[in-house]
Amino acid sequence: MDLIKVIKARRSIREYKDRPIPKEILADLIDAARFAPTARGVQPWEFIVITEEATLKKIAGLAENGRFIASARACIAVFCRDTKYYLEDGCAATQNLLLAATGYGIGSCWVAGDKKPYCAEVAGLLNVADSLKLVSLVALGYPAAEGSFKEAAKKGLDKIMHWEKF
Repeated sequence: MDLIKVIKARRSIREYKDRPIPKEILADLIDAARFAPTARGVQPWEFIVITEEATLKKIAGLAENGRFIASARACIAVFCRDTKYYLEDGCAATQNLLLAATGYGIGSCWVAGDKKPYCAEVAGLLNVADSLKLVSLVALGYPAAEGSFKEAAKKGLDKIMHWEKF
């Protein structure tokens, strides 16, 4: 898919086929994430790729809005050092990751991290230093439903775009 089609086709996918994602693809998703824009070139991110079923189930049990992580084939936890713009940087990396997954035909869903009550527990489960903050959890898997990647109904440009002034 070309970039504009990937952007328009990306969806939050929460149901996955029982099909593993090759490690090379998972590594390429992280590679795409690390090319995200970052304030002052700090690159504060660290990425943990989780594929073990038992760990996926534990994370799903901690994240109240991420119960479907239990059936994902992988989950990537995005952590950042506590810098001035860690949240913006981590979110930009997460968006790159989501788009790269769509480009590979892999469904993804961004589960909130920062400021959630389970952040410390997820960090402890993954043996992450206290100096890092959980920005996001990204569930990954091949979509269970065919045709999952299609353009969604969005507000028209005429409703949200303004020239020169509001």
